[in-house]
Amino acid sequence: METRVDEIADGIYRISTYVPDVAAPAGFTFNQFLIDAEQPLLFHLGMRHLFPAVSEAVSRVVPLDRLRWLAFGHVEADECGAMNEFLAAAPRAEVAHGLQGCLISLNDLADRPPHPMAHGETLDLGGKEVLRRRVLHLNTPHVPHNWEARVLFEETTGTLLCGDLFTHLGNGPPVTDHDLVGPALDAEEMFRQTSCLTAAVGTLRSLAQLAPKTLAVMHGSSYHGDGAAALHALADGYEERFGPELAFAARASALAGANAPQG
Repeated sequence: METRVDEIADGIYRISTYVPDVAAPAGFTFNQFLIDAEQPLLFHLGMRHLFPAVSEAVSRVVPLDRLRWLAFGHVEADECGAMNEFLAAAPRAEVAHGLQGCLISLNDLADRPPHPMAHGETLDLGGKEVLRRRVLHLNTPHVPHNWEARVLFEETTGTLLCGDLFTHLGNGPPVTDHDLVGPALDAEEMFRQTSCLTAAVGTLRSLAQLAPKTLAVMHGSSYHGDGAAALHALADGYEERFGPELAFAARASALAGANAPQG
């Protein structure tokens, strides 16, 4: 396995480990994103067995003991398996997550109390005004999966830390301007990772309103370009390829509502 570090936006670094045995023969990347700021933030922490490689890569950009914030999209091994290892290596660091995730998991799992964030809350990472880093926390329940799912949007660079959205196979370039929608739909066909496609379509269209310039993708290449168009295209792709499932879910929901007790 190889772990590499690449800057994908101003002061935002992709730390990527390619694992050829996952989804062979194409293989799979597991990516973390480090925002280098007055208060550095690491988004995705990786699995415990990858901690030595990932932490060494992080230290190429900032010393581990400078990390201030640890974050991830949802509670899952590849997102936060090494959470407590990072807390031990970074004495000032706090886990920042949505209130739901803190209540149902992280208050118990994290070795230090996490910092709960409300939907729409901004975390100021500091820095000089022109280079100031601010991340916006947005709840995205069940998108792509898990009740406590969320994304972060770095406002200064227009980077959407979108977690498992746009997941695709292979070991492509760190960042690309090529279309990721087709590969992402193919990966969805294989993994069926999105737990609620009806919610996903609406969430993707809502995130498009942010007009991100960079999509920081956890599995695969990141994307630089018209992020709003890419998010709308992925929503369209879900509707087109998985339309019968969406229609069935809508009918089932309507039927459940019609049969619900009244009064």
